[in-house]
Amino acid sequence: MTVLVAYASVTGGTAEIAEWIADELRATGLDAHSVPAGAVPDIAPYEAVVLGSALHMSGWHADARRFAQRFGPVLAGRPAWVFSSGPLEDAGVCAAVPPCTQAVNAMRMMGTRDHATFGGRLSEEAHGWLGFVSRRMAASGHGGDFRDPARVRAWAREIAGAVQTAQRT
Repeated sequence: MTVLVAYASVTGGTAEIAEWIADELRATGLDAHSVPAGAVPDIAPYEAVVLGSALHMSGWHADARRFAQRFGPVLAGRPAWVFSSGPLEDAGVCAAVPPCTQAVNAMRMMGTRDHATFGGRLSEEAHGWLGFVSRRMAASGHGGDFRDPARVRAWAREIAGAVQTAQRT
């Protein structure tokens, strides 16, 4: 089966999470492609979809919202999952973070099976206006990498199991 891992990222942290998911799916024998959500022209080649978005100011990235709106109706009957990335908290706290309203809307449009929230990454290397905010937050002790690759990969293995089960039926 071919799986699309679409993502909307601001500073690259969510893109890396999407690649970790795609890597893990490929390790289980699936054909997985990690692509920016705004660059996906069509989902016809994919039997399953994972959509991820950076969380900023408690909201989803516009590219992820547009992806869900555009492809949600076409995803009926296909396995789909969503994830959010962004809280600057440890993995245990992030696991308990419910999806934001925009993620819930995407889940409804896409008929998803599950949502996960993963920690974010805040680095002082960001550029532009966001970089100014990031540098200020990092300087005040809020920076760091709060992503947990092992938790992301475990979630991806759950997805792989569900996709492979769906493939057999």
